[in-house]
Amino acid sequence: MEGYIKSTTENGIATITFFHPQSNSMPGQLLRELAEEITKAGNNTDAKVIVLQSEGDKAFCAGASFDELISIKDMETGKKFFSGFAMVINAMRQAPKFIIARVQGKAVGGGVGIACTADYTLAINAASVKLSELAVGIGPFVVGPPVERKIGLSAFTSLTINATEWQTAQWAKEKGMYMDVFATFQEMDAAIATLADKLSKSNPEAMQMLKKAFWRGTENWDTLLIERAEMSGKLVLSDFTINAINKFKTKS
Repeated sequence: MEGYIKSTTENGIATITFFHPQSNSMPGQLLRELAEEITKAGNNTDAKVIVLQSEGDKAFCAGASFDELISIKDMETGKKFFSGFAMVINAMRQAPKFIIARVQGKAVGGGVGIACTADYTLAINAASVKLSELAVGIGPFVVGPPVERKIGLSAFTSLTINATEWQTAQWAKEKGMYMDVFATFQEMDAAIATLADKLSKSNPEAMQMLKKAFWRGTENWDTLLIERAEMSGKLVLSDFTINAINKFKTKS
């Protein structure tokens, strides 16, 4: 399988890295592996904080794998694929530790969902964002709850409807998706290292209680996001969506 998930734990900091050669787009198997690694890090007593990042210096995450999307031929397969992003979001939500996201490039679709689900997200100033799902005939159903929770209904609606336009990293910072943006990788990585080090020395019990408090009201997401995955799984079978994805693949 192309792509991989790597994880290390050092000095109380668990670092999870994902990679796929197609702009860090995520096939179903990688999504499941990523969810598993996040859960493992959450259960690892040696880890006090989690840093989530992707490989490379271009796209942070281009969302769903179009190659896999176009291969879906039945509802169950569609639901299973979109459930992958649901599993990642729920693993991040349920992890009893703060997750810092390092967004070193553009985020699309599911990538925006990951950036919004992290508890604290730092980005490079080139890390523009876009929810492109409607442009290919679907909709940001699975990633919608964490995006709306983080940036509010108005900004989420804007991203969803204006599905072909990029919004800048500065826009994402103003809406609360990014806590800060940086001019260089060095500055961003220094800020992440400083924050992760501080959290690694903070009270684990206090952080766990705070994490639970921050996510209060999302207890139904275990079922909600799977229901949303089913909606996307149905739409991906439509002629409209199949044609739209093929056109998009031809352009790219």
